[in-house]
Amino acid sequence: MREPGIRRLLLALALAASMWIYVQHVMVGHQLAEAAQRDIPRGNLSDLYPRWLGTRELLLRHRNPYSPQITREIQSGYYGRPLDPSRPNDPKDQQAFAYPLYVVFLLAPTITLPFPMVQIGFFWLLVVATIVTVLLWLRTLHWPAPWATTATLILLTLGSFQVLQGLKLQQLTLVVGALIAGSVALLATDHLFAAGILLALATIKPQLVAPLAAWLMLWVVSDWPRRRDFALAFGGTLAALMAGAQLLLPGWMGQFRQAVSEYRQYNNGALSVLQFLTSPLWGDVLAILALLALARLCWKLRRAPASSTAFGWITVLVLAVTILIAPKTSPYNHVLLLPGVLLAAQHWRIAWGRSSATRVTFLGAAFVLFWPWLAALSLAIFSMILPATALPKAWIVPVYTMLVIPFAVCVLLAFNLRALRESISEMKSAPATGS
Repeated sequence: MREPGIRRLLLALALAASMWIYVQHVMVGHQLAEAAQRDIPRGNLSDLYPRWLGTRELLLRHRNPYSPQITREIQSGYYGRPLDPSRPNDPKDQQAFAYPLYVVFLLAPTITLPFPMVQIGFFWLLVVATIVTVLLWLRTLHWPAPWATTATLILLTLGSFQVLQGLKLQQLTLVVGALIAGSVALLATDHLFAAGILLALATIKPQLVAPLAAWLMLWVVSDWPRRRDFALAFGGTLAALMAGAQLLLPGWMGQFRQAVSEYRQYNNGALSVLQFLTSPLWGDVLAILALLALARLCWKLRRAPASSTAFGWITVLVLAVTILIAPKTSPYNHVLLLPGVLLAAQHWRIAWGRSSATRVTFLGAAFVLFWPWLAALSLAIFSMILPATALPKAWIVPVYTMLVIPFAVCVLLAFNLRALRESISEMKSAPATGS
């Protein structure tokens, strides 16, 4: 039993290493060459920097982080110079401070440090947060995986394109993913108050947390006496964050809404995955249909205990649907798909044994998920043999399936529908219990 686990671990190490080589030498190499050819500015390119600089200027100098002046200063660090509208090749993303103001409370401890030091520390914080995210979801999903399997899953997660993009860009989404994982894990172990606090902190990315918060509020009101601590902690923490932000900058919410509106304009409307693959109109229609179907399932499972299989399944599905409808297609948001992938990997034998059609569908979804690693492995090998000029357009091959991956995860989750139906039947035949 040990040998297959070790072989899988070594394979995961090879795939993760190939993805690192691809990102660093193929993809970044292409970006550097394109920037030099088209005079595209490149500075620190850290998504943390706009938030860090805005926090520093607000707390130390009492300046408005949403102001145009701060935006230009952010551009000087992020791009190396302020953007020039007269230059056609300059990026459209203004890198403004388009976050809820209370993000400053999370970043406040870093504002007296030089940003290069903050960058290094934050990188390793994200690595640790990602590892913890994997471990928390394994616990929440009741998967006591052997150490070799756990190490394999951690390696594949850290070596995925999505997480690597988040690490290189220093995206707060990885922190949000860890906070969500922690919140759900605490719910599953009946620590409702602490779970509410963590989920409130995760709302620094409100578009990623809103569907999950809506589902959990429905879950709470379905058994209010037993579950109200979660709602009280979530609402109280969020109210405290917003009130504290209001004291720092009165009227910040209006400025935040304006910043989000401008962000959507210079990012082509910040389309969702559904909108990008269809059209803005049909994407909205499909999103409504998906939310209605999801709401129906949530209603059926609203009384499920937080430690149950049904609760874990529907929570994972809510996160997967969030990636389909969230107003951005960035791969680093796929950290919310991680529990869906883990759940599918945990129960793959159930799906595999049903029918040949199911096996074909399962293999197709698995191919979509593994394509980035397979393509990156090929490119990593070729990049060590051929000169960089021989791979001018091949850099995009590993990301071909990125927009389809959320659908693949939803398909894999559908394979667990039989277990879900059994859980629903059990709940209908048994009296409601608390979490």
